[in-house]
Amino acid sequence: MNERPDAVLTGQAQDGRSGPHGARLLHGWYSTGGRADLAEHLHRYGPPPLPPGHHPATLLIKAVEEAGLTGRGGAAFPTGRKLRSVSEGRRPAVVVVNGMESEPASRKDEVLLDLAPHLVLDGATLAAAAVGAEAVHLCLPRTRADQVRRLTAAIEERGRAGLDRIPVQVHALPHHYVSSEETSLVRWLNGGEARPMATPPRPFEKGVDGRPTLVDNVETLAHLALIARYGAEWFRSTGRPDAPGTTLVTLSGAVRVPGVYEIPLGTPLGSILGTAGGAAEPVQAILVGGFFGSWLPAAPAAAVPFTKTDLAAAGAGPGAGVLVALPQDACGLAETARVLDYLAAQSARQCGPCRFGLPAVADDLIQLAWGRPDSALIERLHRRTGQLPGRGACRHPDGAARLATTALHTFADDVHHHLNGGPCAAAGRQPVLPFPDAQAPQDEGWR
Repeated sequence: MNERPDAVLTGQAQDGRSGPHGARLLHGWYSTGGRADLAEHLHRYGPPPLPPGHHPATLLIKAVEEAGLTGRGGAAFPTGRKLRSVSEGRRPAVVVVNGMESEPASRKDEVLLDLAPHLVLDGATLAAAAVGAEAVHLCLPRTRADQVRRLTAAIEERGRAGLDRIPVQVHALPHHYVSSEETSLVRWLNGGEARPMATPPRPFEKGVDGRPTLVDNVETLAHLALIARYGAEWFRSTGRPDAPGTTLVTLSGAVRVPGVYEIPLGTPLGSILGTAGGAAEPVQAILVGGFFGSWLPAAPAAAVPFTKTDLAAAGAGPGAGVLVALPQDACGLAETARVLDYLAAQSARQCGPCRFGLPAVADDLIQLAWGRPDSALIERLHRRTGQLPGRGACRHPDGAARLATTALHTFADDVHHHLNGGPCAAAGRQPVLPFPDAQAPQDEGWR
């Protein structure tokens, strides 16, 4: 979490529903500077607005639809539509809360679960009531053992207080990059490995125990909890009409105060970096969306609003809410080669694009960044990255191909210099992006 409470600006006054400068999800942290326990949470928000015995499916789903809430886990799919689809299933539903956050450059979900766990749990139980679910499963990476213990204790405390009529169970899953994909969670909860499954059927049709299953990111459910309390109009009072509300972003790289910030959707990328104190040194490019994201040249990217539509027009997407400012003296090709090498090692190894295609692309980029590439390398890279998307059982190859393709475009001058003059001096510097040991997570297996 950042250490500058004045860095989050949403343009709203504090009104009891928003924290200083309009912070919503991080209201409690800005008010107290610490984690909200159950007593503080209830003092601020009261219990979840769900009278005993009442089934508010129609009202809550309608409010979420009118609010325009979209998923904050990467796909930005309309949350109200997911709720309605699951609620219309023929069997009792299941809710899965996705707190895996396998994106190495993201910390927003971890921070939210640490600082406002009861807001997330409120959203989970309200969503469960809305879709007629009989069970809620909270999935966390087993690498965060302390957080697993804290969330388990929080759920037990809520049980003693009689808050949740629908049981919530915490699960600690193996922490692979692809294990946060929704079908991986469903597969693991059904007794299998935490690897993606081919679809259809999608989880909302047939998920945990064969039941209609709602899989939502923890931030999405925290927003839902506030919509249930304050309504769609309140939610839409910040952001843009076509992209309402706030969102959490993780800012790192060449910014003065890296951390997790809450910003209104539609804020230009340059202004978002400004909330982290601005650039600490000249910036050449911005990585938008994380390891599955896109590299954009810094100057034109600064004016691009942070919305799914505007980012798509620029060749990017919001992804997991990650922005990394790449300093001028870093090598974007070396950064990308490290990411591709990591993604190749983190694949589920279930189909050809991941078993053969990703390692081949990673090897090409490694040669481009540090080796002596042959004259056919660029043509080969373009061909291989063009063949990867849409051919895997999941979207792991798609994201890796997008990152590689945007790197070749954004760092075109560097590509020319590396091809003709060999590795640049910047290729040997310390990485800007966070790179976990690519092999370590594999040691824990998939179950």
